[in-house]
Amino acid sequence: MGKRRGGRELLRTLSKKQKKHLREFGEEHPFYDKVLPLLLLHLCFPFQSDNSDKSSAESDSETEVEKVSVYHKLLATLKTSPESESEEEEDESESEEGGESEAEMDSEGSHETREADGGEEDKNDVPEQKEATATAEQVLGQEQTDGADTSCDLSHGVIEEFTDVKHESEFSLETNFMEEESGDCNADKRDSNSSQAFSEDPFKQHMDRELEEKEVEKISTLPKTSSQSKWPRLGQLTFSSTLEKHKTLKADKEVDIKQLCLHKPLESTWPKVNKQILSLVNKPSDPCFTPLQRELFCIMNTYRDLFYPERNALTNGEEIRLAYCLHALNHVLKANAQVLSNNAKRRDQKPGTDSDDYRDQGLTRPKVLMIVPFRECALRIVHILISLLEVNDKRKIDVSNKKRFKGEFGSDPEEKPPNLKRPEDYEAVFAGNIDDHFRIGVAILQKSMRLYAPFYSSDIIIASPLGMRTVIGAEGEKKRDFDFLSSIEILIIDQADIYLMQNWEHVLHLMKHINLLPLDSHGVDFSRVRMLNLNNWSKYYRQTLLFSALQDPQINSVFSKHCFNYVGQVAIRNVPLSGSISQVVVQLPHVFRRLEAEDVASVIDARFQFFIDKVLPEYRDAIMSHTLIYVPSYFDYVRLRNYFKKEELNFTHICEYTKKAGVCRARRFFLKGEKQFLLFTERFHFYKRYTIKGIRNLIFYALPTYSHFYSEICNMMKATDNGVDATWTCTVLYSKYDAQKLAAVVGIDRTAQMLQSKKNVHLFVTGES
Repeated sequence: MGKRRGGRELLRTLSKKQKKHLREFGEEHPFYDKVLPLLLLHLCFPFQSDNSDKSSAESDSETEVEKVSVYHKLLATLKTSPESESEEEEDESESEEGGESEAEMDSEGSHETREADGGEEDKNDVPEQKEATATAEQVLGQEQTDGADTSCDLSHGVIEEFTDVKHESEFSLETNFMEEESGDCNADKRDSNSSQAFSEDPFKQHMDRELEEKEVEKISTLPKTSSQSKWPRLGQLTFSSTLEKHKTLKADKEVDIKQLCLHKPLESTWPKVNKQILSLVNKPSDPCFTPLQRELFCIMNTYRDLFYPERNALTNGEEIRLAYCLHALNHVLKANAQVLSNNAKRRDQKPGTDSDDYRDQGLTRPKVLMIVPFRECALRIVHILISLLEVNDKRKIDVSNKKRFKGEFGSDPEEKPPNLKRPEDYEAVFAGNIDDHFRIGVAILQKSMRLYAPFYSSDIIIASPLGMRTVIGAEGEKKRDFDFLSSIEILIIDQADIYLMQNWEHVLHLMKHINLLPLDSHGVDFSRVRMLNLNNWSKYYRQTLLFSALQDPQINSVFSKHCFNYVGQVAIRNVPLSGSISQVVVQLPHVFRRLEAEDVASVIDARFQFFIDKVLPEYRDAIMSHTLIYVPSYFDYVRLRNYFKKEELNFTHICEYTKKAGVCRARRFFLKGEKQFLLFTERFHFYKRYTIKGIRNLIFYALPTYSHFYSEICNMMKATDNGVDATWTCTVLYSKYDAQKLAAVVGIDRTAQMLQSKKNVHLFVTGES
């Protein structure tokens, strides 16, 4: 009875949504890990952390035997106990409100605190108690779950995150043949074997070229040569390469879809899938692509690295997503078709014949890694992939675990936050499910798709930076796994600017662990592995597609220092002619004060010293009340907050971690003038977009990451009811290392003048030329 009472207590604290997930999958969703921290601490101390469970689940070749954890025993008992199930139904109505309010994540505030916590729980393994192990194994062994949604691996002694035994052989490349996937097998074979297909197919040209050691050494040591080109839609392009001189690449006004060497089903499905986007274009010149898609896909199809810093969630975000989904799926289908075709050849091969002509795989199966910020983005990508695989309405592909995917990645209309007046770009970015801790493997064959495939059985992995970080782990952790990243051939990082607002360290951590030699073999047939993978040259063949809403030094650094594609790189480098200062509607002087620093590393200290010595004294008088200090970096914010406390200045502060009551209190104090200064972080503005009333003096401690934030903050001054225009001021601190951000605010022409001039103060008034 004691154990049963413990199960009842657990159920009473779960919401209706959590109970439904518990019944379906036998475990709680990681989204709700915070619901029972104390109870889980007592129940879960013997078992490993969330990331450890996931990494072991995603590995198909784990051989280490582990015991069943107390937590999993309890869940198994709850699921098979009739009394517990009946009590669960009775308690649903009572616990729904309280449980959901605790389990719901703040729809806008997914930041470093939760990110850090995600990888820190339960790192230390404690020896498990020996009692009731046999009973629990019997219960787990007798339990029957929903088809392929979940199952347990008794040989390992733990419930796997997802083990689809039913579809394992169906989606295994090694046990399938081309005849099973294509009705016109002979035609496919003829195409794949023809020299013409080899010479024209970009996939074969890229993957079948064997680099020499001298070439690899050149890529690693020699600088890249670059050249400029201008395209009608993309604008100014910079082509760079180490091995080859720049070859002229022109953007065709119209592309014949048959010349793109797409996999056969995609030729017919792509125009249908892209039809809705094409309908938004006035008089499209191409029946298959928008002008932007045509030029982007032209570059993608050459397998060059691509950096496009003008992605906008409100305007072109969806057409860019469609373009890179087409390229990724085309790559996967071609790679899998090559393997399946060679399977048939090897099957028909005479015994004893040793051939080295079938090297068509990497050291691990995953070929494409897509990094996206929210679950909603992953949901849209999967829907696009499904649409591209469905040739017609009669031929629907078989998608395993579609219902589970929709439940976990879809959004609940009832959980939508209250309707507040927010900018359109905010609504576009934060649409749908904005949970930023997820990862999912997708296995694809021509007629079927398997969601929630273990990573080592997946072709495409869709994940957030935080989701990847908790699997990769940190050095010294007992349970960590990054072998599945060893043979990634296409890396897509979409909406990279949002990761600056989440935790950029997760992106850097991922880049350091991609395309490394795996620590285990994972059951690979080395006779089928390409020589480029055996030589540890995967990173020189990996294509990286990087999409962002802005140009930032940290994003540029990833593209320049972590991308080694032997074919070369293409970066779009358009300069802003007019800055966001032109969108400021209130009339006020803009004073840009230049600070000097010896190098980039010393800018942080130089900025702080310049602020407290020269800027802050001018605002200490009571006349200069209602001063808002906009701080982009959280570390600078903490430094300023500590200094203000030490000096006992009359101030309040708001950051992304401030609770709702604290935010309301700070806004009220600032509006009434009870607090002279308000420290305000950029990430709070990014996730909340509140209007701060009462601003009369505005200080940008540094230029904002998003240029349109400059005009948004300045325009908050018009919300002041009794302000006097003549008393409004705006001061901006900048250095010569802020050239990109400065150009986005004031335009390229003014930026050049300001950087060349040695004067510290520049005055601009809105409305003047």
